[in-house]
Amino acid sequence: MAENGKATPKRPLTRLDTFARDYARYFEANLQLTNTPGAALVIVKDTQVLFMKGYGLRVAGKSDSIDENTVFRIGSLSKGFAGVLPGLLVQDSQLHWNDRVKDYCPDFTLRDPKQASRLELWHLLSHTTGLPYHAFTNLIEQDYSVQRIVKEYFPIAPVSGKEGTFYAYQNVAMCIMEEVMFQRTGKTYAQLLSERIFNPLGMRHSSCDFHSIQNEPNKTPPHVQTGWGSWHPDKISSSYYNAAAAGGINASIHDMGQWLICLLGYRQDVAWTTTLDQVFKPVVKTDKERRIFPRWLPRDAAAYAMGWRVLDDQGDTIIYHGGYVNGYKSEIALNRKDGIGICVLFNAATPLSNNCVPEFFQQWKKVQSLVKRH
Repeated sequence: MAENGKATPKRPLTRLDTFARDYARYFEANLQLTNTPGAALVIVKDTQVLFMKGYGLRVAGKSDSIDENTVFRIGSLSKGFAGVLPGLLVQDSQLHWNDRVKDYCPDFTLRDPKQASRLELWHLLSHTTGLPYHAFTNLIEQDYSVQRIVKEYFPIAPVSGKEGTFYAYQNVAMCIMEEVMFQRTGKTYAQLLSERIFNPLGMRHSSCDFHSIQNEPNKTPPHVQTGWGSWHPDKISSSYYNAAAAGGINASIHDMGQWLICLLGYRQDVAWTTTLDQVFKPVVKTDKERRIFPRWLPRDAAAYAMGWRVLDDQGDTIIYHGGYVNGYKSEIALNRKDGIGICVLFNAATPLSNNCVPEFFQQWKKVQSLVKRH
């Protein structure tokens, strides 16, 4: 078990442990340099949690420390669950990726009804519906339900490009998958997440609703900076719980470690390798979007799959997503070939979130040859 300020090894140190602890030293030093109030880190190799630790305080100015079970909001890391969960229904032959949206939502339409009729499930998850960038995200932030937006606003929504080829990041459109899965199974998104992912993986502190995090005793609120090194806890907002597939999941770093093990392919009882292959397959280049990690990767090195970004790190494929909601920042990334993954959760909008993933894989490359010979 890892505790705030401590990380207890479960076995004699290996080169992998040394790599993880070297990275953790970098991470802790930069938490201090950036005056980040609190964070949690997990590093996974294959089925093993190499390192897991909480840093800092749950609430600035108080004494309770962040540990491996402290709950954060994970923002758009939720989209990764929204990609895998329907994949599990595809795995069961309950859904097919090329099912039409209108097969499950007959009233669904756009200003261009022909394009609306052509939309398939994979378009929703890959941000390739043809809708303009962040269509109606402002209404989500005003607490409109997805159902209301789709009913009242989608019929007047213009399209900016052809489905399947035009990429524009979305929140509302992705959440239509919640209704699709409900129509197919009769179960809510929260029920499906719990039954198919959270419970089987032992993600006992994970949820996708405001009530759960409000009633969670071991949670950390978001923080706002009031001056250099000075942070003030803010309220946990109900925003985006009306769009759970896009940004409504709450989780601890322990839970995210178990999720990483699943994403690396070591929980075949939950997600088959073929399912993960489908979810992580690049659909569309995102080179017209603001660059992901501009100091690390070239503009053409990023694509979007189904709920996941796919990055080309000099020939190595990195599956990645970042998140920001309500003042929380979060990062998750994995290299399936090498069986290595990282997740970091922050209770503040820290600049460290932009650097921690590139640094992780740069350090991994340096020791990779030693690890492979071990």
